[in-house]
Amino acid sequence: MRSVAIDIGNTGTKYGLFEEDVFVEQGYFQEKDQLPAALQQQTFDHAIVASVAQDPHAILTRLSVTGKLLELTGQTALPFNNLYKTPQTLGADRKAVAAGASYFFPGRNCLVFDAGTCITHDFVDSTGTYHGGGIAPGLNMKFKALHTFTERLPLVQRTENAYPLTGQTTQESILSGVLAGTVAELNGLIAAYAQKAPALVVILCGGDAGFFESTLKGRIFVIPELVLIGLHRILVYNV
Repeated sequence: MRSVAIDIGNTGTKYGLFEEDVFVEQGYFQEKDQLPAALQQQTFDHAIVASVAQDPHAILTRLSVTGKLLELTGQTALPFNNLYKTPQTLGADRKAVAAGASYFFPGRNCLVFDAGTCITHDFVDSTGTYHGGGIAPGLNMKFKALHTFTERLPLVQRTENAYPLTGQTTQESILSGVLAGTVAELNGLIAAYAQKAPALVVILCGGDAGFFESTLKGRIFVIPELVLIGLHRILVYNV
């Protein structure tokens, strides 16, 4: 079975190609309503398309699929027990990371951080039950918010993983507030979940995963392709 998983995000679109259960190739393109030529020239046995940004209809209609063509919606069957109180509002990316975590770590308590435009955390327990989590601004969003909603604070961009704990200039203070503050936020969440979930597995994905891998406490599993692999697990569950 040759299949494709497509994730339409806030800043661009990622895709992953699978041969049976093996992840063989991934790609990224900026457009949210166009397929790159590499995908338009292929025919797939099955495909799944998920979007947190817009209606995926334009991409769905451009895919050549002989079998199951699945759009991930609030009605899609999921390979885990979902306790979210409003399942129709649960983001496609959060469903995907829950499916991916359950696949990689069956029988384990998992806390997943997806550090992208937003930073989400999602908790799946050892029985494969998804409980929910949280949504917070991502690093770049925090930097932009400080500049946009104040009169004089500059727009600061992170250029490396190092940051001061105590800022001695305005720029350093913003770096400390955003970076040290967010690291403390995530470490606090890990500690809180670890108290209620024995042998907690902490998983990172998203564009800023590399930064948090080097700054968070304890053992962290970084799985950059977690969303795409999770989408593929949802597709396999529905075929």
